[in-house]
Amino acid sequence: MHRKRPEELRSHRWFGVEDLRAFGHRSRMLQAGYSESDFRGKPVIGIINTWSELSPCHFHFRTRAEEVKRGVWQAGGFPVELPAHPVTEQYQKPTSMLYRNLLAMETEELARSHPCDGLVLLGGCDKTPPGLMMGAISAGLPCIFVPAGPMLRGNWRGKTLGSGSDVWKYHAELRAGNITPAQWKDMEGGIARSFGTCMTAGTAATMMLAVEALGFTLPGASSIPAADSAHPRMATEAGRRIVEMVWEDLTPQALITEGSVDNAVTAAMAFGGSTNAIPHLIAMARRAGVMLDLERFDALSRRVPLVANLRPNAGEYLMEDFFYAGGARAFLNRIRDYLDLSARTVTGRTIGENIEGAEVFDETVILPLDKPLQKEGGLAVLKGSLAPNGAVIKTSASEQRLLQHTGPAVVFEDYADLKKRLDDPDLPVTADSVLVLKQAGPQGGPGMPEWGMLPLPQKLLKQGVRDMVRISDARMSGTSYGTCVLHVAPESHVGGPLAFVKDGDLIRLDVPNRRLDLLVDEAEMARRRAAWTPPKRRYGRGWTSLYLDNVTQADEGCDLRFLEGTLPTPEPDIY
Repeated sequence: MHRKRPEELRSHRWFGVEDLRAFGHRSRMLQAGYSESDFRGKPVIGIINTWSELSPCHFHFRTRAEEVKRGVWQAGGFPVELPAHPVTEQYQKPTSMLYRNLLAMETEELARSHPCDGLVLLGGCDKTPPGLMMGAISAGLPCIFVPAGPMLRGNWRGKTLGSGSDVWKYHAELRAGNITPAQWKDMEGGIARSFGTCMTAGTAATMMLAVEALGFTLPGASSIPAADSAHPRMATEAGRRIVEMVWEDLTPQALITEGSVDNAVTAAMAFGGSTNAIPHLIAMARRAGVMLDLERFDALSRRVPLVANLRPNAGEYLMEDFFYAGGARAFLNRIRDYLDLSARTVTGRTIGENIEGAEVFDETVILPLDKPLQKEGGLAVLKGSLAPNGAVIKTSASEQRLLQHTGPAVVFEDYADLKKRLDDPDLPVTADSVLVLKQAGPQGGPGMPEWGMLPLPQKLLKQGVRDMVRISDARMSGTSYGTCVLHVAPESHVGGPLAFVKDGDLIRLDVPNRRLDLLVDEAEMARRRAAWTPPKRRYGRGWTSLYLDNVTQADEGCDLRFLEGTLPTPEPDIY
């Protein structure tokens, strides 16, 4: 393996040459209090930090960045912290997904425009793993991911609570009149007990695991709870390792292959992970030139059993339990027969070598292959007359009786219509109805908000109904559950068939045969298409306008067209 010399470092062009511009660069470092021996001839490591005071998942990144720096210094590198858009799941409206691509573009541009030789990516909350990875892949510099880790499990009145999942569960009971407003209020203080991401098998946990399976974290890093003392030790070790990766020139392009992408998808399927993993992993893979599509997800999901006994699937446990049961290494070792064990990772070793010998300590949490939660992975891809380009469903979080169902549509034209009419006592809805939400896709939302777990009408909740078929072009939280068909493509906003569904139309869901069909004849559909008027555009400026001009559909990863592909990031012309 070729090892770089100091004069081959990218940062050498800023700090190592003798000209006017390098004079200015070095003098500004001296201005900051550094000595020339601190930075000259050493790998400059950009620490891309998504810390924010409005990102409780990332509260600890202020200190984790310092712990990464300690490792960089120990290994002979020079760390520089670069703040990036936090993409806050809890607070950003209309949805954090609107800003994933902004983080990706920012990450790429931070790397391109600064004297970085390698990157440490600090992320975890749902959209930060894909956003950081998309940008870093396009930038092409050696990079390593430091996952935020899950928070501690919740507790309320002796019950173990899972973030998100139990919010939806108990809110339904509140609306049904089975718990009091005072009990609901009391739950607020017990459901999120530390910094870190959701501790259910939601999008954050899914994407951190997928990034590890792709080869971009230290072994086992994705499952360490944020508050565990192993977490800062992992951060420091990542800082040490990235310096060596720079000398080895171990770039994303050397690690991402069809095999490593399949590993990431397979891990997410066996984990029973979030439906959000599908557009995220498609976007990440395509940045590296691997044309991942919905068909590949479905094929891999059919092949691997679901062995993580976690909520919000039909499982019992949370991520803290998963860690104590052996964590990511044990989980990946459990499904090793379904992985490409030759895929290289940031350690310099293969994923097979990284997981070799990892033990499962609790087989009620990480199940044996012959006793899975279900025989196939957690997600399925559907196609049919209602979703010509595809839709997805989380079978592991659905009522099995509803996976083959035909019922009349109850249609909501947008989210405001849903909120206005859902609990109307006169709404013509029964447990056999199919709830349909339009205008919630990449353009219609905009940003494809997490509206896809449509709440059930209050009158049905009071009758004891807790699940029914729901269809939309939206996403749903990875902590959600229910028989929710999501990501319908093309979306209604651009004239996909979903735009033409009317109250009373029969819709047939057939998950075993991977079908989603609107039972309306083609002549009637042609009449509806001819009478349809495209919705007016609501955003004419700023990031959202740029996003709307360029975003792709859900089956294509929701990336921006001008950011897709493997065209290299050009180096600055002037140093």
